[in-house]
Amino acid sequence: MRKFIEHNPIGKEELDAGKKVIKSGNLSGFYAQNLSKFYGGKKVLKFEKDIKKFFKVKYAITVNSWTSGLIASIGSIDIKPGDEIILPPFTMSACAASILHWSAIPVFADVDPKTFCLSPKSVLKKITKKTKAIMLVDITGHPSDIDSFNKIAKKYKLKIIIDAAQSIGAKYIKKKKYTGTVGDVGGYSFNIHKHINTGEGGVIVTNNKNIANKAYLIRNHGENMVNKIKTSNFSNLIGYNFRLGEIEAAIGIEQLKKLPKILKKIQKNGELLNKELKKLEGLEVPEVDNKVITHAYYTYGLKLNTKKIKFSRKKIVKMLRNLGVPCGEGYLNIHLLTLFKKKIAYGKKNYPWNLNKNRSYKYNIGDMPIAEDLHFRSYIGIGLTHYDFSTNDIYYIINAFRKVWTKLGLKIINDN
Repeated sequence: MRKFIEHNPIGKEELDAGKKVIKSGNLSGFYAQNLSKFYGGKKVLKFEKDIKKFFKVKYAITVNSWTSGLIASIGSIDIKPGDEIILPPFTMSACAASILHWSAIPVFADVDPKTFCLSPKSVLKKITKKTKAIMLVDITGHPSDIDSFNKIAKKYKLKIIIDAAQSIGAKYIKKKKYTGTVGDVGGYSFNIHKHINTGEGGVIVTNNKNIANKAYLIRNHGENMVNKIKTSNFSNLIGYNFRLGEIEAAIGIEQLKKLPKILKKIQKNGELLNKELKKLEGLEVPEVDNKVITHAYYTYGLKLNTKKIKFSRKKIVKMLRNLGVPCGEGYLNIHLLTLFKKKIAYGKKNYPWNLNKNRSYKYNIGDMPIAEDLHFRSYIGIGLTHYDFSTNDIYYIINAFRKVWTKLGLKIINDN
C-alpha cells in the first residue's frame, strides 16, 4: 500500500523568520488602548500589506483564526439580533456559529449539485424582510456563482460575505479578481491543513472603509478605542482578542510568497484527476469552466451516481481505501446538528429564534435534499492540500479507481 507524504509548506524561510521574532522579544505588537499600536506589530502590518498587494484589496485585517474572521466580518456589516443570514448547510459549523454569535439567525438554503456551493435558486426561496446578508462558502475551493448572487444582493439590498477559507488563490477570470474579494467582505484561513498556513490564523479582506474600520475594532477590544478613533457607528462595537501574533505573521509573510507555486501544483493534480476520472462510469468530477473561474482544489470533490452504477458509496470507498487512496465519505450537514434540529440557543426563551415567530428555524432530514444526498450518499473527497502528491501519486490514485471499477464490472472509457 502506498504511503503519501503529508503537505508541509513550512521550510527554512519560515524557521528563520520565526527565530528573528523570538530573538527580538517582540512576540506581539498589539495594545488595546494605544492608537499607535492598536493595529499590531511590524510583522502583522507587513503581512497585511503583502496580502493587500497580492489580492489587490484596499484592506486586510489579520486574525487569530478564520472563525474569528467570520465573527468579525459579520459584526462589521452591522448585523443585529434577529437579522437573518442565508448560508449553505454543506460547510463547517463555524459558519453558522459566527452568525449566532451576534444573536442573528442562520437560515439554510440548499447547494448546487455540481459545484456544491450555495444555490441561487434555493436562496431566492429563503429571502424575507429579515434577511440582511448571504454567506457564500467556496466549498472544496470552487468559487461560488458570484454574478447571480450580486444580482440578488442588489435587488434585495443584501450584503455578501464570502467564506473563501478553502479557495485561497482561486480566481474569477473575466473579473481578474480573486475569490473572497468580490463581495462586501471576505477572507481566508491560514490553519494547518490549508494551502498555506501559520498554524492557526486568517485574514479579512474588503474594499469598504467602514467595514474595515469596524473589523479592526472588533479584532482588538474596540470598546476601549471609541473616542480615539472617533467612530459614530456603535453597532456591534464590543471587541475581542482576535489578534495575530508576530511569529505567525512572520511565517505568513514567507508562506504567501509560496502560494502561487503551491496552488499551481495542486491545480495541476486536480486537472489530471479530472481528465482521467471522468472516464469512469457513474463518477462525476468537478465541473470547472476554465473561461470563467479557476478552482483551488482544497479538496478534490467527486460525486458518485449510485442509481446509475448500483453500488453503494460505502463499498466503493472501502475498496479505494484498501488500495491506499486517502478518500472520505460525505462532509457535513450542519442544518442537522442538534442545535438546529431542536433550536437550542441562549437559554429557556430559545433566543434569538423567538425574534421571528412567523418562521420555522427547526430543520429535519429532507429539508436540504441536495446537501443531504452529498453527505449521506454521493460525495467522495480527497484532500489535495493534505498531502504533497507527486504526479506519480496522482496516477497511482487514478489506477486505484480504475482497478475498483474493473473489479465491479463498471464501464471505463478508453482513450483509443
